[in-house]
Amino acid sequence: MELNEAELIERELTVRNLRVSKEVLETRRSAARWLALTLGIINPGESRLSAIAVLDSIIYFQFMKKQDPNVKELIEYINVMWEPINEKTLRYHLLRMKKMGFIDNEQGHFCFKPPAVGDRFDPNVWSNWLFETFYKEISKKFGDVVNDLKEKEKMQ
Repeated sequence: MELNEAELIERELTVRNLRVSKEVLETRRSAARWLALTLGIINPGESRLSAIAVLDSIIYFQFMKKQDPNVKELIEYINVMWEPINEKTLRYHLLRMKKMGFIDNEQGHFCFKPPAVGDRFDPNVWSNWLFETFYKEISKKFGDVVNDLKEKEKMQ
């Protein structure tokens, strides 16, 4: 019996451990690009700015303004800080980040998925929760499968 592996994928995680150089912290754009690369929102060498702009806008509202923006507020921010973005492109990137497990939306307002415990407006609390949640789940499944392999070995 052959497995349809694509159906088994619950979530794909790409997290990159990037060096934080002086150039990374030089501008808001370079820092936002570094964050997008780290979280796997964009790939190395990718030149599209719209995904980075959307991530930056959520960061701005969540961690600086401590509020959950709506589409109109996100568009206004991106149009001023980055370059004009249309609503369809914005919604595409928000949906993509939602599928990745980073974003939630409620009644038309968007935010990073809140941690179970702690201040959701604290970037360190949020990032610790994110990595613990995503990797703890994978780690448990990995351990369970290896233990199952060990049990199968005993039976042979």
